[in-house]
Amino acid sequence: MMMMMIRSGRCRISSSTLTLNLHRLLETPLQSYSSSSSSSWSHHPRYYCSSSSSNTINNNNNNNNNEVLFRPLQVEAAAIEVALDSVVKIFTVSSSPNYFLPWQNKPQRETMGSGFLIAGRRILTNAHVVADHTFVLVRKHGSSTKYRAEVMAIGHECDLAILTVHNQDFWEGMSFLNLGDIPFLQEAVAVVGYPQGGDNISVTKGVVSRVEPTQYVHGATHLMAIQIDAAINPGNSGGPAIMGDKVAGVAFQNLSGADNIGYIIPVPIINHFISGVEECGKYVGFCSLGLSCQPTENMQLRHYFQMHKGVTGVLVTKINPLSDAYTKLNKDDIILAFDGVPIANDGTVPFRNRERITFDHLVSMKKPNETARVTVLRDGAVREFIIILRPPYLHEYGDDWYNTSPRRLCEFALRELPNKAGEQMVIVSQVLMDDVSAGYERLAELQVKKVDGVKVENLKHLCQLVENCRKTNLRFDLDDERVIVLNYEEAKVATSRILKRHRIPSAMSSDLIEEQNSTFHAELACCS
Repeated sequence: MMMMMIRSGRCRISSSTLTLNLHRLLETPLQSYSSSSSSSWSHHPRYYCSSSSSNTINNNNNNNNNEVLFRPLQVEAAAIEVALDSVVKIFTVSSSPNYFLPWQNKPQRETMGSGFLIAGRRILTNAHVVADHTFVLVRKHGSSTKYRAEVMAIGHECDLAILTVHNQDFWEGMSFLNLGDIPFLQEAVAVVGYPQGGDNISVTKGVVSRVEPTQYVHGATHLMAIQIDAAINPGNSGGPAIMGDKVAGVAFQNLSGADNIGYIIPVPIINHFISGVEECGKYVGFCSLGLSCQPTENMQLRHYFQMHKGVTGVLVTKINPLSDAYTKLNKDDIILAFDGVPIANDGTVPFRNRERITFDHLVSMKKPNETARVTVLRDGAVREFIIILRPPYLHEYGDDWYNTSPRRLCEFALRELPNKAGEQMVIVSQVLMDDVSAGYERLAELQVKKVDGVKVENLKHLCQLVENCRKTNLRFDLDDERVIVLNYEEAKVATSRILKRHRIPSAMSSDLIEEQNSTFHAELACCS
């Protein structure tokens, strides 16, 4: 029934910090630079650029002169020279999905970013630099030749991607960079990349201002990040931040409305991403306990839950039914420690020298299916549980889901948890006009609740319910108590002319067609 454009929704959000992440998005908007463009800046639609080009050293090698004049930096000049032989410029042609017209993509666009070589003849960059890519090229420093690159792995949560180049000529004279450690406060770093404003490589100095979990704009996740005072402009994304002779992080976003506040992805996040790809052959994600927790800083709250003097922890307020914690922890449990590390009443744990960090970081560093020892206070008694950690349940409602999705659907995705695996929100995005659908054209952006009284589990389930209809009329119950009723046979006949009128190649996506064919063959086998 393709007069109704239906899609499933999956907003990328981890359930463990939903409310916190929502407020962070509203209070401290971060700019994620997908790339720089020759005509305009390509940036996330809801964030605005506020960047500065101060302290930037450009290397003009119009004559292929590799000598670079650097201002005094607290990093070794030799290390920067090595970086120049490791940092590449990335040219991406991308075409994003059109979630309102799902049979076609949006017009292609050309963007640019940065990347650098790591061991194993791989290029590390940001996920948003190559997101929705159709064609990727890379160019070495001091070269005019562009080489075709392929995306080996991409992790949208951590905003990282790995590329490779099969042309052996590309690797001649190139060197790879080694990953270092998390820098301390006020340590100097140099961001190397290809920001907007020129075609040649650029080096920008800065110092580390802060290390803490931060909202990753591209993946809408909450992971550790390093704040620096170096300018990170469009095109810098994916470039390395050098400290000493090693990489301290990957540049990926900045804070809009502020001068020279940029963010880099730290080495622990990078190592987690790379090791997962090496062990599993694909991106495996970052783990979650599947919990929502509340601080217990209020004295009356602690007294109510029998938290005596010296006892600290956070209150469990919601548990994901699909998580292992659902079978072991209870609502109103107090989590005292994670893997033996005490959790403070504000949800933080010790980190390095007199620094603190939210305990979510300890959880996110676990690999899928690893276990954690969780100590809880339940009814005044201390208990311990071994919990298996898994990646969080993810949604998707398009790249800019936070802005483009209706408020009630966004709220539902942020606050509600799935009841079983494979559960999706199915949305009527619009109703295509025809004689059989006249009067329904204003029904848009509504969730499909039921089909003929049966609750819809996901898009495949809805397709099965429609195809298996044996009644004269087919009823759809939508959000806001709205109802659509169609004559099944008339709507089936109308589908072909609606497809032709709007130049839609198929009534459903290929995965649903394959599902139908497999079901049909199975029925034939049973009959024979």
